[in-house]
Amino acid sequence: MRRLAKSVVLGAWLLITIFPLYWILVTSLKPKSEIFQLPLRYWPANLTFEHYTDLFSFADFGIYLLNSFFVSVVSAAAVTVIGIMGGYTLARFSFAGRGPLMLAFLVTQMVPLFIALGPLYLLMSDLDLLNHLAGLMLVYVAMLVPFATIIMRGFYERIPVALEEAAQVDGASRITAMVRVVIPVMLPGIAATFIFAFVQCWNELFLAITFIDSEDAKTIPVAMNSFITQYDIDWGSMAAATVVSVIPTLVLFAAIRRFIVEGLTAGAVKG
Repeated sequence: MRRLAKSVVLGAWLLITIFPLYWILVTSLKPKSEIFQLPLRYWPANLTFEHYTDLFSFADFGIYLLNSFFVSVVSAAAVTVIGIMGGYTLARFSFAGRGPLMLAFLVTQMVPLFIALGPLYLLMSDLDLLNHLAGLMLVYVAMLVPFATIIMRGFYERIPVALEEAAQVDGASRITAMVRVVIPVMLPGIAATFIFAFVQCWNELFLAITFIDSEDAKTIPVAMNSFITQYDIDWGSMAAATVVSVIPTLVLFAAIRRFIVEGLTAGAVKG
């Protein structure tokens, strides 16, 4: 009986969780005349793909998609590489100021982003990086590196130092031991960190809408925000854009899901 009740509760929770995604998909397949039609239909009476064709025919959505993918992949890769090196340093070396540095990293995660928006905007303007994807990537990397470093430190501390010492006894340098011995064991943590950074960059709107105004440099969140006008919201196109924007993250999660599960279960931060 307890197992049945548990299954019912979990099934109901799953339906509640999935229904908004299902409704977005259904809305993207409805003609404009059906979206607000009463009574509500849970499947389109007249199935249409007009919202999807409009995205790529009358808008530069393909460019926005490529911009988002490029920004997210490059930023996530940079964050992961810096996190690997920073986490190793914090986990394996004792130096003056390590404790305050860790505290500073943690404090940066508690500070609301809008506090730094003014200085960031002036800095990007002085560097002539407004309306440039490079400027947006630079801000994303700076924003995500502290958290990635903390996470990677937690993974490193779960790996015995004896593995590196054994490699060094065999003649490997510290860097060689790290690259050939430690990092292969760290793959779940590296994958989890990369996915975290990728999703954060892919979905980020606040900074992107502040620093990007040019059509050829817009990312998907900025482009989707343009569907909201002063007097109307194009729900059909927004729903279609949401469905399209979810696909890359689903593919990425499916491709490395095993590493993600291992990384999330093994990466508790210590100390």
